[in-house]
Amino acid sequence: MIESKPKMTFHVESVRVDSHSSISKCKNAKITLDTDILGNTDAFNPAELLLSALSACIIKGVERTVPILQFQLHSIEVIVDGVRQDVPPRMESIFYKIIVDSEESEQRLNLLHENIKKFGTVFNTIAPGTNLNGILVRRQN
Repeated sequence: MIESKPKMTFHVESVRVDSHSSISKCKNAKITLDTDILGNTDAFNPAELLLSALSACIIKGVERTVPILQFQLHSIEVIVDGVRQDVPPRMESIFYKIIVDSEESEQRLNLLHENIKKFGTVFNTIAPGTNLNGILVRRQN
């Protein structure tokens, strides 16, 4: 009999602070949330959190892939832009740009990008319901 690996689970708790913000806690971390209907420039709103989660997923995917591929990497930057549809309210499209500082070949950069798209939990959760597109480019010095 093949033993299955236990599924990963996640736990976040959020509490309303006031009419302007809330706090989400996870492990030893916390983040301020913009839950003000007029907006709060000192916190992430739900859509920005989603885009941040995608950014984090991409960077974590790189961190996971780099040792496996023995990929040489100096730095990575991810820029994400989303377009919201009003009716029904949802993210209509998301575009990302991954900027990698590396001397690896174009073929290896493409391989890194394919691994990000194939193995990212948040990436693969968002992709089926959103027009999700992006590029991976080499940093120009």
